[in-house]
Amino acid sequence: MRKTFFRILARLNKVLLPRTSRKDLTRLSKVDKAIVAFRYWVTTNSLD
Repeated sequence: MRKTFFRILARLNKVLLPRTSRKDLTRLSKVDKAIVAFRYWVTTNSLD
């Protein structure tokens, strides 16, 4: 159940949240860093 929830959330992240992979991570704003951290957290939980 938990893994399915995170997989659905990962798909929503891919569609809804902006991509920051082409930007320099050291120059992001605090909001952008929070988005990157959230996407990372969801991705790692969906893969486990």
